Amino acid sequence: MNAHAATAYVLLEDGARFDGLACGGEGHAVGEIVFTTSMSGYQEAITDPSYAGQLITFTYPHIGNYGVSDQALESDRIHARAAIMRAAVDRDDAPGAERGWLSWLVDCGIPAITDLDTRALVRHLRDAGSMLGGVFPASLAPARAMELIAAEPAMSGRDLAREVTPAERVVLEPAGESAGATGPRIAVIDTGVKLSIIRNLRARGATVELHPCTASAAELLAGDPDAFFLANGPGDPAALDYVVQTVKQLVGRRPVYGICLGHQLLCRAVGLETYKLPFGHHGANHPVKDLTTGRIEITSQNHGFAVLGPSGARTIEQDEPVRWETDFGAAELTHINLYDRTVEGLRLLDVPGATVQYHPEAGPGPHDSLYLFDRFVDEIRAASGKGRRSRPGQARPDVEHSSQDAGPDAPRR
Repeated sequence: MNAHAATAYVLLEDGARFDGLACGGEGHAVGEIVFTTSMSGYQEAITDPSYAGQLITFTYPHIGNYGVSDQALESDRIHARAAIMRAAVDRDDAPGAERGWLSWLVDCGIPAITDLDTRALVRHLRDAGSMLGGVFPASLAPARAMELIAAEPAMSGRDLAREVTPAERVVLEPAGESAGATGPRIAVIDTGVKLSIIRNLRARGATVELHPCTASAAELLAGDPDAFFLANGPGDPAALDYVVQTVKQLVGRRPVYGICLGHQLLCRAVGLETYKLPFGHHGANHPVKDLTTGRIEITSQNHGFAVLGPSGARTIEQDEPVRWETDFGAAELTHINLYDRTVEGLRLLDVPGATVQYHPEAGPGPHDSLYLFDRFVDEIRAASGKGRRSRPGQARPDVEHSSQDAGPDAPRR
C-alpha cells in the first residue's frame, strides 16, 4: 500500500508506527495491543469480556469472510476496543451470516484498520512484548496520538473486572437436553464469563448463579450452592484482591473451580503468585499436556498473566505433577503449556478444587478439552450427593445457538 494512501495508523508507545486503511467506526481507540493466532472466531474474540481494555491484532490475514451472527456472540456487546487486520472483508453471504463484519463494527462504533502489515506488527510485539498503543485516523497528529497513549493506564495493576461484571445476581436454569433437570447449583463469581461457558454448564444439568465480582462470601453462600466457579475475565489478577479475599473464605467449604482469570484468582487465594507474560497467550492452537492422562490437547487461550511454579519458577521443565505447598494444603500441577512450559492447571489435594488456565469451552477453538466440564460437574455431583450424569449427546453444547441466552434471563453487563 502506498503510504500516502493511508487513512489510519497504529502507533505503539515505543514510537513504532504501522499504516493502513480505516474500516470500522469513526474515531480512535487506545489500550494494550495484543495479537491472536486464531484462524477463525473473530466475532467470539471481540465479544469476549477478557479482551476489555485491549486492541486485537489478528495474525490470520482474512478476517470477516463468513460474516457475523448472534450465534457467535460471547457476551451482549463488543469488549475489545479495536480490530487490527491485514485483509478485512465485509461478506454477508456465508451460511448463517446475518450481516457483514465491517458493517457491524461500524454500527457498534468500534475502530478498525486493514491493509496493515500485521506480520511486522506481531513480530515487533513478540520481540518487545505487548504494549500500549492505539488505532488513529490519519488526520490525527502522531504527537497528539502519543499523548493519548501516555494517558492510558498500564494493564499491570488494572482492575477491569468491575467494568464487565453484572450489576446484580442472575439465575439461569439448566438448558438444552438438560432443561428441567435437577442438577448441581453453581455460583459463579462473574469477572467476565463467556456465554459458551454458561451454556456448557447448563447443558450438563447445572443451575448457574451469576454474581457480581464484588459479591461477599455471605452473598455467595446464601443460595446454598454445591460449588463455586471462578470465571474468565480481563485485567491483572493482582488488582483483584477483594475477589481473592472472598475466595479465601469459600475454599474448603464447597468445591471451587477456576478458568483463565479464575485459575489465577484461585491460585492467589491459596497463596500462590502471578506475573505478566511478555505477550500473553491468545489463540486456538496452543498445545497443553494433561499430566493426569498423558494426553496432549490443542487448546483455546486468552490471557496475559500466569501463575508462578514452585519456588517462584516462571516455567516448569519436566512433565511431572510437581507440587506446591499452599495455605490450604498441597496443590499438584495437572496441565502444562508445551509452547513455553508455563503452568496451565492444578488441583488442590487437601480441599476440593481445581483450575485450568485455558478455555475448555472452546469459544472459538478446538473441542479437545470439553471433557473438563464433565469432570467438573461429575465431581460436584459426587460431592453434593446429586448423582452422576454422563456427557450430553451430540448436541455440541459449546456451539449451541446463543439466542436462548440473549433473552431476559441472559447475564447483564
